[in-house]
Amino acid sequence: MKQTLYILFAILISQALHSCKSQYSMVELNRNFTTEQIADLNKITEFFRSEMCLSMESDFKTCYERIPHEYLEATGSQFWTKIDFEDQKKLYEQISESTFNEIWSYCESKYYPSETVAESLCANPKGKYQGFLTELGKTNLFIAKYAKRIRAYGSFNTLDIQYFDVLGDKKSLDLNDPNIQLILAIHYLSLNDQTTRNAALSSKGKIINAPPILDSN
Repeated sequence: MKQTLYILFAILISQALHSCKSQYSMVELNRNFTTEQIADLNKITEFFRSEMCLSMESDFKTCYERIPHEYLEATGSQFWTKIDFEDQKKLYEQISESTFNEIWSYCESKYYPSETVAESLCANPKGKYQGFLTELGKTNLFIAKYAKRIRAYGSFNTLDIQYFDVLGDKKSLDLNDPNIQLILAIHYLSLNDQTTRNAALSSKGKIINAPPILDSN
């Protein structure tokens, strides 16, 4: 009798977990990416989760919410600058070139007053990731505006998604939604790359003045 009850309980738990996962649409992701590319996107999300959680076993939502966002902002810091950039570059090597190029591109940035030109990470406004954002935006106004901004400027900006947006708009930016987790992962990893890659030059400011370089990662 006890064994039967245990089996029934296990089945109910399994069904509940499946129901929780299935409430989020994967249609937009499946329409825009191949199975192999989706596996790469999962690697990106998991890498960001691990870095955000400081390698502790915890879920995405819990880790994001326990970050002292207000304190960090008050001290002129951001949590995503703590992401290990060397490990992030290793992540780039672990995903396929096609996946990388559907999300990002490289562009040339000019730094003043030295007028030094260096390679920077930009968005690929014509890639599959942009298509994913646009399609998801049909049912999510916040993401629609975010997609429009990236398409127009070809870059990621700290003002486009701020912590109070995420913590305040739980409907549009549901931290349990795998789609939102992916978007936040790509957004914050992009900001970290843009900040860290040319840190020695960025103190002087920069202007992106050349079109994206799409042929490599």
